[in-house]
Parts: sequence; C-alpha cells; structure tokens
Amino acid sequence: MNLLNRIPSWLSNKYLLATAFFAVWMLFFDHNDLFIQHTRNRELSELESRKAYYEDQITQTRSELEKMRLNTASLEKIAREKYLMKKENEDLFIVPEQKSLPR
Repeated sequence: MNLLNRIPSWLSNKYLLATAFFAVWMLFFDHNDLFIQHTRNRELSELESRKAYYEDQITQTRSELEKMRLNTASLEKIAREKYLMKKENEDLFIVPEQKSLPR
C-alpha cells in the first residue's frame, strides 16, 4: 500500500496512461510509424522532381517534333546530328571530342 500512495495522481490517471500508450504506439510501433512516414515523404519528393524532369523532356521533344513537321531543313539537321544519318553519296567521319586531362 505504501508504494501506491507514492505514485502521483496524474500518473494513475487512466486517460493519461491510455493517451500516452496510444501516442507511443503510433509513433514507434505502428505499420505507418513516424520513420516510415519520413522515408515515404522523401521518396515522394524525389518522384515529384523526376516527374518535373520528364515533363520538361516531353515538352522539349514535342517542340522538336513540331519543328520537324513544319520545316524539312530542321528535320534533316536533327537526323544528321542526333542519329548520324547521311545521304547515299556522302562519307561520314565522326571525330570524338578530346577531354582535357587534369594537371
């Protein structure tokens, strides 16, 4: 009996104990605990940045496609530069860029 009298009344409150247990459970032991939520938020921001990059690439590709549809000279330029295409009576020489060595 002497031990029970030493416990403060606010620690023996069942509502406070239930709330504290629930908070600890939700923060550390639940399937969607605090650490998993942090990891998922980081993954979400990474995926959103990838989405923005790919949307930008789609916009650039569509503008190139529109240029190719409207102008045959730009179509030939893109075919020669990107896909290394040539006319039948031409020879194609590819000169690789030389990287400078660090000193």
